[in-house]
Amino acid sequence: MRAQGILARTVPIAAHMRMFAVSPSLSRSNRVLSFGKVGGRSSIQKGVKSPKNLGWQGLRPISVPGIRIVEASRMDSLTFSRGSVPQAVLSAPAPKLGADPEVATKLGYEVISEQFLDEYNSTAILYRHQKTGAEVMSVSNSDENKVFGIVFRTPPKDSTGIPHILEHSVLCGSRKYPVKEPFVELLKGSLHTFLNAFTYPDRTCYPVASTNLKDFYNLIDVYLDAVFFPRCVNDVQTFQQEGWHYELNDPSEDITFKGVVFNEMKGVYSQPDNILGRASQQALFPDNTYGVDSGGDPTVIPDLTFEQFQEFHRKFYHPSNARLWFYGDDDPNERLKVISEYLDSFEPSSSAKESEVAVQKLFGEPKRIIEKYAAGEGSETGKKHMVAINWVLSDEPLDLETELALGFLDHLMLGTPAAPLRKALMESGLGESIVGGGIEDELRQPQFSIGLKGVAGEKTAEVEELVFKTLSRLVEEGFTAEAVEASINTIEFSLRENNTGSFPRGLSLMLRSMGKWLYGGDPFEPLRFAKPLEAFKERIAKEGVKGVFSPLIQRYILDNRHRVTIELQPDTEKGARDEAAEAEKLAKVKASMTPEDLAELARATEELRLKQETPDPPEALRVVPSLLLKDIPKEPISVPITVGQINGTTVLSHDIFTNDVLYTEVAFDMSTIKADLLPLMPLFCQSLLEMGTKDMDFVELSQLIGRKTGGISVFPFVSSVRGKEKPLSYLVIRGKAMASQTSDLFNLMRIILKEVQFNDKQRFKQFVSQRKSGMESRVVGGGHAVAATRMDGMLNIAGWVNEQMGGLSYLEFLRSLEKRVEEDWPAVSQSLEAIRTAVLGREGAVVNMTSDETILQRAEPHVSSFLDAFSKSTGDKTCTWNTRLSAVNEGLVIPTQVNYVGKAANLFDSGYKLDGSAYVINKYIGNTWLWERVRVSGGAYGGFCDFDTHSGVFSYLSYRDPNLLKTLDNYDGTVDFLKNLELDNDALTKAIIGTIGDVDSYQLPDAKGYSSMVRYLMGITEEERQQRREEILSTSVEDFRNFATNLEYVRDNGVVVAVASADDIAAANKAKPGFFEVKKVL
Repeated sequence: MRAQGILARTVPIAAHMRMFAVSPSLSRSNRVLSFGKVGGRSSIQKGVKSPKNLGWQGLRPISVPGIRIVEASRMDSLTFSRGSVPQAVLSAPAPKLGADPEVATKLGYEVISEQFLDEYNSTAILYRHQKTGAEVMSVSNSDENKVFGIVFRTPPKDSTGIPHILEHSVLCGSRKYPVKEPFVELLKGSLHTFLNAFTYPDRTCYPVASTNLKDFYNLIDVYLDAVFFPRCVNDVQTFQQEGWHYELNDPSEDITFKGVVFNEMKGVYSQPDNILGRASQQALFPDNTYGVDSGGDPTVIPDLTFEQFQEFHRKFYHPSNARLWFYGDDDPNERLKVISEYLDSFEPSSSAKESEVAVQKLFGEPKRIIEKYAAGEGSETGKKHMVAINWVLSDEPLDLETELALGFLDHLMLGTPAAPLRKALMESGLGESIVGGGIEDELRQPQFSIGLKGVAGEKTAEVEELVFKTLSRLVEEGFTAEAVEASINTIEFSLRENNTGSFPRGLSLMLRSMGKWLYGGDPFEPLRFAKPLEAFKERIAKEGVKGVFSPLIQRYILDNRHRVTIELQPDTEKGARDEAAEAEKLAKVKASMTPEDLAELARATEELRLKQETPDPPEALRVVPSLLLKDIPKEPISVPITVGQINGTTVLSHDIFTNDVLYTEVAFDMSTIKADLLPLMPLFCQSLLEMGTKDMDFVELSQLIGRKTGGISVFPFVSSVRGKEKPLSYLVIRGKAMASQTSDLFNLMRIILKEVQFNDKQRFKQFVSQRKSGMESRVVGGGHAVAATRMDGMLNIAGWVNEQMGGLSYLEFLRSLEKRVEEDWPAVSQSLEAIRTAVLGREGAVVNMTSDETILQRAEPHVSSFLDAFSKSTGDKTCTWNTRLSAVNEGLVIPTQVNYVGKAANLFDSGYKLDGSAYVINKYIGNTWLWERVRVSGGAYGGFCDFDTHSGVFSYLSYRDPNLLKTLDNYDGTVDFLKNLELDNDALTKAIIGTIGDVDSYQLPDAKGYSSMVRYLMGITEEERQQRREEILSTSVEDFRNFATNLEYVRDNGVVVAVASADDIAAANKAKPGFFEVKKVL
């Protein structure tokens, strides 16, 4: 299970997050690329990335029990030798100081422990607030990306979703900030680098981060007031809005259920992978809190009462049950002063005792459980089964040595495509892709889970047999020395580099620490990996690979009777049964009501809607702290760049401190590929990394990458360029390594591109099945992204190309490709070779490197040798991709309880000329009108808009939405909203500041170098960046009103794509005959 809650961002295992008005995972590189950060359109599913993601290909996130790496970029590998991994993560020494002891004592804190963390060049002090028992970890270092978090243990006793609903609700106004949603006001007017909340199965986390000191403490104060003194505990309407309520617009109509969390969880329970994960967890832990769903089961959520909601907050949201975390370069004294204002307001409570998570005693015998999921009516169900084998590894705390060993074992078995358990499952042909997260250690007891989906019903038992057979073989044979070396280096590089992408490093460490701290363990232990890692290497050298790992497999997995096998079966009638059961329940509710009751319910429905749609007065909003325009830098963040040439090829160099790591990208012109080969590009990229050469099979190649580099990935990059019809398109190979291994890095990149052979039919079949399965999951869980990609494909050429490589057309291609591979593999292989021939030439290529100047200079001879391997020109320069999908309204039918609704048009086609104010207006629409109408009032989990300033496409999208036509009406209502907008100076300032926060988003060195490269390729100059920034800073209310005219073009000419249930699309076509062309997807 993964964390869900306020915003949809990648976090570890957990359950629930609150949705952002403008989805962060939907914000394209195009939206803010002119200024700074690079993003990418991707699924909102947590941890799932788009086909054009910037991460490291083909691996599961690395997990070492007790030492979890929360990553935005996946790592492929690294080097074993002592000097070949980063030795620090911060660019300057940190003071070895915490708060002044006298200050701490005066404020009522005692020091539990103080340690210097060499791994992070940080001083960490654990305090206890003497009055309440609250514990505070204060980590001081030179990192400007400051992090605060407060975490409560919140174990539920049932599946009404009470922790999840409370997590949403506490941010809807508080004692000091009595407005409807202070959280949204922070989204509008903060420079935050992270602003979120999420609910795990046993805890609720409220983290914030910012590089601006004033902004940071503003965020902390709003969050502390929200969790300790929320208005929601005295406001039943907030509970109804965020949790659930009966809705009745007219006594003559049917009653429905509404509520943000209710609809969110309907979406969750529409996804087979989520159903499997929940079934597995609950079956493993029948006797403690993990046996229920903290996020809420939609069939049970309506059982929750407001009184239970109030009591849960009173019991668990108390300092005695709190753990607070600070990280960064702010004043340690100030940290304690700020939180004392809140902690001192409370008396001690027994909440810490009441929130303890009971241990699940281990079973004496394994169990097998069959569950159902809703499949599309009339769809083929033969190879749609899922099976997962799950274990709880222990009912006693594991020592650090065992935890570390289990983490390495997990990576050895499953961490790469070449890992033996993963390889055996994928090569078996029994299923389409892996399910199960391997080892998960973020709850009280560690678990291990593995299985397959896309399995034939009669083959499910064979999956289980294969898992046990492979594990037994690993006990007997062990792992190769090369595999162990690559695995150790992969994990060590990741730990030391601490590259968490856009996820704040301090938050990554907080979540890591919580895995021990939350259950009474040592919060420092998960942060200290250097000595345990060295001891572990010594142990392997002494005891041998088999001596270390074979007993672990035998004891914790093979001989472990606490095992549950879950088989998830498709059921084409389940969706209809579930809908009928809900309708029957609501019909009974209505039948039990008198006419007076129904009239009162209709009145209450209207009263709630009026409250939701009535904005807070300007004077009320001024209480929410915000920065001033004078606090905002007038110039954009610049990245050093030197443009040179090697062997006639453009080389971009970025002199940035990287802790002795070299980051590099080589981009090859992709425009020479024939249009019919474009759908093969993602598979071409995967094949380069997961097939072998004439001298090495893919396992050996994978291990070599693991031993010699910090990771290599290959992906296509395609974007519109403003003012040009032809899109920008590149095949990018990306890698990183220690400076001492620059030669190895470029040599391996050459081998991958030039020497990998496309001759393994069976592996390629696996790739196709795996990607088809992934796309089908994406349609159900991330239908908004599918709709967005589909609309882009109708409106511009770059959108069409990306739709061919990652949209519905791609899914259709994969389905037909399965048959082609079987019937005419030579032709498919030749097509892959044709792509290589068309793309890999020096003409039009660009090399990008990020590191310090000395390392960059030393890399130049290796770059030269790399480029010498490629001919100057190649491919057909006459290739054109001048095509689009037909611009029609499409209803894409899937089995789902919620909808994903999109509408879009190209503003440039209407004559609009880009102005920086559009960035401010786009963000403001998402945080106000769409948030209030689509999410708050409409009940969707998310409603947002996106303006691609390179293609000109403006799109509206909703996520886990109970509505369809009503949502489209709200989109169209944006025009009048802007025309009639009254915006005072404070609100306008917030909107501008919030936009600058997006533009100036915090980046680590590799992301800075990559962003700079993309700006160079797209012709975005520093002068244009400055111009857009000035336009943002000078945005006026009149700009908002003028933009309404441009959105009239979307209202009147936009295309609509809805990913929805058959019933909802049929109802829409009944209300508006012929509105949708209907296309069944699943």
